[in-house]
Amino acid sequence: MIYFPHCKINIGLLITNKRADGFHDIETIFYPVGMQDVLEFVEADECRFTLSGMELDGKAEDNLVVRAYEILNADFNLPPVHIHLHKNIPSGAGLGGGSADASFMLSELNEHVGLGIGMNKLMEYALQLGSDCPFFINPVPSVGKGRGELLEEVELDLKGMHLAVVKPPIHVSTAKAYSHMKPQEPQVSLSELIKQPIESWKNTIHNQFEDYVFDAHPEVADIKQKLYTCGAKFALMSGSGSAVYGIFAEEPKLDGIFPSDYNLFTQEL
Repeated sequence: MIYFPHCKINIGLLITNKRADGFHDIETIFYPVGMQDVLEFVEADECRFTLSGMELDGKAEDNLVVRAYEILNADFNLPPVHIHLHKNIPSGAGLGGGSADASFMLSELNEHVGLGIGMNKLMEYALQLGSDCPFFINPVPSVGKGRGELLEEVELDLKGMHLAVVKPPIHVSTAKAYSHMKPQEPQVSLSELIKQPIESWKNTIHNQFEDYVFDAHPEVADIKQKLYTCGAKFALMSGSGSAVYGIFAEEPKLDGIFPSDYNLFTQEL
């Protein structure tokens, strides 16, 4: 079976509280994006994981799709499978590619084997793998609170707009980025701010990680500025970076704007 996990962008991201368990509470809006990995698994004589496309750090057994299989296998004694993952979504980007792969693995194993796990329980399994994994169990525009697992669907129609995502060859450590954050409570919720015209978002919707990442990597800040120069209605770094996206009214002309070793993805929303 072949599946196509897709990533997300964050429209706004604030750290609202440092929790006793060491995690942080956040407020963000997750918005699904069409950049996709390719995930395939077939029943086999023994479990095996292979990878192609973009290289990933770490051991194969630590990959989130393998861990997703192991979490379900512990409770349901699954048949062994050969898992192949082709990576198109860059890592260390703030796009949630690994989380998407893991959550799609949970959902599709559930369907393929006929486990009958409901959505809420799937989200509980997903949260064991990562704070933004539950979103990908039901990837529709949603306000995310708590660690990101408290999700509420939000009306946000960007149909007809154009998206550009730019990822420089910079890997941002999420843990290190969080260590520089100071929690703050928002004065106005993101669900209210997105009701305003998109042109106003530049002054009202922020990603709290930008200050730290822009200071450490000025080239990431430069991407945001260039997207605005090219006509973006709104631009923001996604997650803890280093990918930056711009939302345009028309298809943007970005040829030659960014270095050749930058990853550039565009789509009509």
